Amino acid sequence: MKFIEMLSERWQNAGSMLCVGLDPNPTRFPHELAGRSTALYDFCCGIIDATADLVCAFKPQIAYFASCGAEAELKAVIDYIHANHPKVPVILDAKRGDIGSTAEHYAREAFERYEADCVTLSPFMGFDTIKPYLAYENKGAFILCRTSNPGGDDIQMLEVNGEKIYERLARLAATEWNLNGELGLVVGATYPAELANVRRIAPNLPLLVPGIGAQGGDIRACVEAGKTAEGTGMVINSGRAIIYASREDNWKEAARKTAIATRDSIQAAV
Repeated sequence: MKFIEMLSERWQNAGSMLCVGLDPNPTRFPHELAGRSTALYDFCCGIIDATADLVCAFKPQIAYFASCGAEAELKAVIDYIHANHPKVPVILDAKRGDIGSTAEHYAREAFERYEADCVTLSPFMGFDTIKPYLAYENKGAFILCRTSNPGGDDIQMLEVNGEKIYERLARLAATEWNLNGELGLVVGATYPAELANVRRIAPNLPLLVPGIGAQGGDIRACVEAGKTAEGTGMVINSGRAIIYASREDNWKEAARKTAIATRDSIQAAV
């Protein structure tokens, strides 16, 4: 099944546009996992099982695994999702941005080594960055467009020939770059006006929206700005606020409770 088909199925059947980000930081793990050799894997799988029925996707962040030398655990976590929750797509948050044969290897890493359903990409080097990933016709890619960090203004808000950089990125992703129909855009919840503008330029593309929860983005404002005419089209990510809801023995229950509240807030805004 194609990535966007998987997403659409989750939007409809799970009634959710919530994505849980898997950003495992051992210094914040529950106390009961302290000293356990399998702590990273056990933590991620515990969060996954506690929230899988509530989400449209999971988004493991590759740096959190790689910095611990835990690439094998990342593969095992993705395998666990595919085996136990096969209808939930996995977005590998890698933000790759190279070209040529290097980009081809990054694409192999994401889609063959880790078997993710989608990957995040940085478009600074243009279409040459995107093209190698399009060879995987069933896989998706979210292109950084208007990111949630204040420093995004440095480049993304520059105007060239009457068009801001982020607007041009949105237009390219919605048209000539989208050769396999599986592209989406990353737009931060912290900038609802720009989010609405991206939705105007790309009315049908899925939008990966970070910035709620720990980053303080307003759920209602971002949903009103970014939803499609059908009331879907968004992958609204929350990581730390959910996965670190508690360090006590109730950590799975606390994560689930926070995920339910977040999902319900999103649906109420819709």
